[in-house]
Amino acid sequence: QRRSLAPSQVAKRKQPGDSCEDEDWTQTTEKRRKGCEERRESHISPFRKPLTPLNKPPQCMDGDKHGHRLKNSDNQTYQALNAMSAKRRVLISGTPIQNDLLEYFSLVHFVNAGILGTAQEFKKRFELPILKGRDADASGKDRETGEGKLKELISIVNRCLIRRTSDILSKYLPVKIEQVVCCRLTPLQSELYKHFLRQAKPIETLQEGKINVSSLSSITSLKKLCNHPALIYEKCVERAEGFEGALDLFPPGYCTKAVEPQLSGKMLVLDYILAMTRTTSSDKVVLVSNYTQTLDLFEKLCRSRRYLYVRLDGTMSIKKRAKIVERFNSPSNPEFIFMLSSKAGGCGLNLIGANRLVMFDPDWNPANDEQAMARVWRDGQKKTCYIYRLLSTGTIEEKILQRQAHKKALSSCVVDEEQDVERHFSLGELRELFTLNEETTSDTHDRFRCRRCVNGREVRPPPDDSDCTSNLSQWNHCFDKKGLRDQVLKASWDAAVSFVFHQRSHEDQKGVV
Repeated sequence: QRRSLAPSQVAKRKQPGDSCEDEDWTQTTEKRRKGCEERRESHISPFRKPLTPLNKPPQCMDGDKHGHRLKNSDNQTYQALNAMSAKRRVLISGTPIQNDLLEYFSLVHFVNAGILGTAQEFKKRFELPILKGRDADASGKDRETGEGKLKELISIVNRCLIRRTSDILSKYLPVKIEQVVCCRLTPLQSELYKHFLRQAKPIETLQEGKINVSSLSSITSLKKLCNHPALIYEKCVERAEGFEGALDLFPPGYCTKAVEPQLSGKMLVLDYILAMTRTTSSDKVVLVSNYTQTLDLFEKLCRSRRYLYVRLDGTMSIKKRAKIVERFNSPSNPEFIFMLSSKAGGCGLNLIGANRLVMFDPDWNPANDEQAMARVWRDGQKKTCYIYRLLSTGTIEEKILQRQAHKKALSSCVVDEEQDVERHFSLGELRELFTLNEETTSDTHDRFRCRRCVNGREVRPPPDDSDCTSNLSQWNHCFDKKGLRDQVLKASWDAAVSFVFHQRSHEDQKGVV
């Protein structure tokens, strides 16, 4: 009998009727049942030599979800499944590391208990030295120790790991142009931001990197302010903590009934992107936000500009979701915009009727943003895709992006075995959440210590093998609109754009428009 394999990820070809979390989860219950039955037969990986056929197909537990649901060994789902008797265990996950190495440990421990020791042993033996060695301020000795522990961890886990990335699908999809757009704050946003930092004093509540309830509230307030001052207007009226006296900063006669794009840098840029897309092309747009309040602002903007739109958030039934997605994807449908709550529909939707997607605000978890941004660049897409990730320059949003880079670099070096993943941010710098840098065009680019840019100009192109999965330091860096490939963004630059990172997924393919 052949040695059993228990990979924490197995790239699986799509079966008819599949309904896993990252596919069309809007199918009926009957289709879900049939999909699970077909998956039970799919126990031979197409990426390795076929395993010896089993007399009985393996059971597929919780077949419509990803293995990453078992990222926490303390939750009830993990403990219940772990208590079941099984000779072989297989987990499927596209994002085995979303936040920290202990999540990775939990997945590996589930399929091969004891291979990495206990959680405490793993933390002491691997996690702490690896993280210490990856700190931008790490000494040479710490880096050497960390790299040694990293190689040791990879060698152990590779006994039960099959890793495949989206690169294998790129040649079947049209080109994707991804752009991280830094947008200047408006004078009102800047004044409100500084007023809040003076009043709430969130830095004083942070002690030794630990964030309390008050700090979390401050983070949410600043993120909403970056989206639009209207989202914190009620707090100003109520004189909530940090917003005492802030109401006087708003223009006389200000009212939240109608959205005013000129009061938010990101909203102003979005207004231009939508207007240019509408007037120069037949493209459709997906708007994504973490907050339903921001979707409310999108609706007001669409009504004022007379754009036809649909909205999907947590209040919509599963049955109705399937209908509006199908309708929106129809080329003859006149609806221009699809508004999406990342919490309600960031995973699973196939929105190939649109080829432009605007990610209006970032999430702390890079996997959440990656899932949400993948809604348009999917099987069946025929047009070049444009992804816009909007950030407020010099604010907490850039800090969130930097934290994402730290997590993605950790995932790259542990899971994908990438060498020399650049160390750009120290852990101390990542705690500087509550600062505002008004003098920069991009705080993230400043922290790269970029050697390809001199005096506000990119003098050397990115490496030839770089793509959208590469670190932002290996993307194109634009201090002005001259280097942009996207004509829509180029026409929107003067609205409030200060800096753009942009990169393409792969070279052009024939037949793509």
